[in-house]
Amino acid sequence: MAGPSFLGFERPDGRMGVRNHLLVLAMAGLTGPGARRIGGAIAGAVTIVIPYGSGLIGRDREVYRAALRALPAHPNVGATLLLGDNPPLMAELAAAAESTKKPFAALTMDACEQDALTMTERGLRAGARMARAISAARRVEAPLGALTLGLECGRSDPSSGLVANPLLGRIADRLVDAGGTAIIGETTEWLGAEHLLARRARTPAVAEAVRAAAAAREAMAVAAGIDLTGNNPGPTNIAAGLSSIEEKSLGNIAKSGARPIEGVLGYGEPPARPGMWVMDAPSYAPESLSGFVLAGAQMNLFTTGVGNSYVSALAPTVKLSANPVTTGRLAEQLDFDAAAVFRGAESAENAAERLLACVLELASGTASWGEILREGDEVISRFGAAL
Repeated sequence: MAGPSFLGFERPDGRMGVRNHLLVLAMAGLTGPGARRIGGAIAGAVTIVIPYGSGLIGRDREVYRAALRALPAHPNVGATLLLGDNPPLMAELAAAAESTKKPFAALTMDACEQDALTMTERGLRAGARMARAISAARRVEAPLGALTLGLECGRSDPSSGLVANPLLGRIADRLVDAGGTAIIGETTEWLGAEHLLARRARTPAVAEAVRAAAAAREAMAVAAGIDLTGNNPGPTNIAAGLSSIEEKSLGNIAKSGARPIEGVLGYGEPPARPGMWVMDAPSYAPESLSGFVLAGAQMNLFTTGVGNSYVSALAPTVKLSANPVTTGRLAEQLDFDAAAVFRGAESAENAAERLLACVLELASGTASWGEILREGDEVISRFGAAL
């Protein structure tokens, strides 16, 4: 295969997974403890608990149901065990999961006579059978363009905007040029730099959507009486040397590279085609990474200045820093060290080649530190009140 490639799992819909997880998914808080018991007992399982469900209205209801359909369909999922307490909704979701043509099993509290221990026993047996079945899958070669990457930053400092985030921008450009997809989010961190994103918009309508998304977040902060100075950048960012939201935003958008912006995605919305996309989403890393996962990202690249251990549970997350103090202190949490670029001892071009090789290595099965240390979780955003 010509060009950069990785070894992945081919799914029935044609997408490539970089992992082959058994997903144990609790669709409400009531079934969360059982899901954790089952997932903890099965090697290689990933447990995701959505702690809310009943009473959701409006956008929250839409995002919640979309998440429950998207997670079993995710390319890193080989099979799904879905646990719930709403039989009509379970029937709807079971039909959606079956349409993925991947192994799937569903259990409701009603079918288990409201006995959480019965659900645990039945779920453990069903999950173990599926885990055994998907273990027979083998990796095949896939091109770089088969990847969708979420690009994140957290607890940033000057080294993030000067070195680490621009490195992600180089990777984004390489990926897009190869026919792949990249996504940035953190809308609040476009403020003061949104005109630079809009300038790269594929169409005037996309440019206006970028400006409108940033303006809406700023208006949201004003309406809540929040002064973004001291809130974003936060105290940790300020202590690390960032002075304003504009400075942080310039660093954030550097992750997007230089290719045209194809469009503005809603939270968790899958891109309609390959290319560079921006997602109108919260800046809080757990919600942001989960938005990328719901959109289909098989991996995330996550820069940090002073250190940030959070990663996605479902999508391997490449953690990197260019701060020499941080890279020396967090050797077992950072997957890539770009400090030599910050010190002037390595070119950005060479570091980008090393980072691309790291991405492809982890995509092919090498474990990230976040996976080894089980730092991962998924947090689906909420947008309003519930009944």
